[in-house]
Amino acid sequence: MRYYKPIEIARELHISTSALRHYESWGVVPAPDRAPNGYRLYTKVHLAYFRCLRAMFAGFGVALTCDVLRHIQNRDVDTAFWLVNKEQAVLQQEKVVADQTLALLQDPDVPVSASKRLKSQMNIGEVAKIADVQPSAIRHWEKEGLIIPERDPENGYRLFTPMHIRQILLIRTLRKTVYFLENMKEIVQAVEHHSLEKAKKVTENALVSIHERNRQQLYGIHQLIELCKEIELIDRLIPIL
Repeated sequence: MRYYKPIEIARELHISTSALRHYESWGVVPAPDRAPNGYRLYTKVHLAYFRCLRAMFAGFGVALTCDVLRHIQNRDVDTAFWLVNKEQAVLQQEKVVADQTLALLQDPDVPVSASKRLKSQMNIGEVAKIADVQPSAIRHWEKEGLIIPERDPENGYRLFTPMHIRQILLIRTLRKTVYFLENMKEIVQAVEHHSLEKAKKVTENALVSIHERNRQQLYGIHQLIELCKEIELIDRLIPIL
């Protein structure tokens, strides 16, 4: 059996040998056997785990990656795969919202969807349904000063316009990126003042980020499949029906 030195794996993955030990301590990589001198004896299985771990970090984050690999160690491949599938579905929805936001910024008269024509004034429940967010999220963004709805002079209820819909969709898109509150506030307010070019640009950049994360996720999934083949959780050659 071929054994790998820690430094060999560390060099391939561009990390330190201490990082390998950290991953072991997290319980996401099987503990290796030891040589008589105490050195770790890493095998092809360990190499596959480390490759998968590093590949999945970028697209899925540390917490979910570790959760997935613990299920793999327990040979619970279906739970692991469904966790990955769920995260891909979340990313798909982020892309739908970003596409929707960009379309609205490019043409304010474009309907959000065929079944969701925008009225001139809407209440918070209607807006939450159209934008697919919780009313509590809208109230929070109002508290942060990101959106400023009008108020019904008779009962004080919030009144939202199509412009607020565009702002809410933009916030949904940007909150998954690295924009800080003050930067986001400036961009969202630009929509209110019909200065849409900056909002369009950051939305386009958000889409670029989403595309990149999708590629990272797919590469991580590839390494996950390779790991499952190595430990014989799935066939190396899946038959074509």
